[in-house]
Amino acid sequence: MKSHQTTQTMKPATAAKKLGVYLEATPAEFQEGVVSRAELTALQADPPEWLRELRRDGPHPRSVVAARLGVSISGLARGGITDPLTTEQIEALKAESPEWLVRERTVQAEVRKEAVRIKEQKAERAAQPHPPRA
Repeated sequence: MKSHQTTQTMKPATAAKKLGVYLEATPAEFQEGVVSRAELTALQADPPEWLRELRRDGPHPRSVVAARLGVSISGLARGGITDPLTTEQIEALKAESPEWLVRERTVQAEVRKEAVRIKEQKAERAAQPHPPRA
C-alpha cells in the first residue's frame, strides 16, 4: 500500500488573511489561484515586493487598520470606517484624533485591562490549595 500525500491548499482569501493583506489589492494571479501551505510559508519567509509594499503602504484590511489604530473592528464600524485604509490614511486619522477614535481607544484599553484582571483572578484561584472533599 502506498500512502499519497495530498498538498493542502487554501483559498486566496484565507491566504490573504493569514498574510495580513487586503485581498482585492493583491495581484490577479494571487486572487485567481489557490495557495498551498508551502507557498504560504515561502511568502511569509521571503515576501515578494508586492507583498512588502502592501504590508507597508496598504490598503490594509479592517483587522490591520483596527490594530494600528488601537481599536476593535467593531469600534472601526462605530466610527464609520468600513473601507480598507492606506498607511497614510491611518496616520492622518491618528494625527486628527477624532472624538470616536479617542473614545474607542479608551474602550479598548478598558477591555484589555479587564482581560488582564480576569486572567490574574483565574491564576490566583488555580494557585490556591483546594480543601479535600469528604
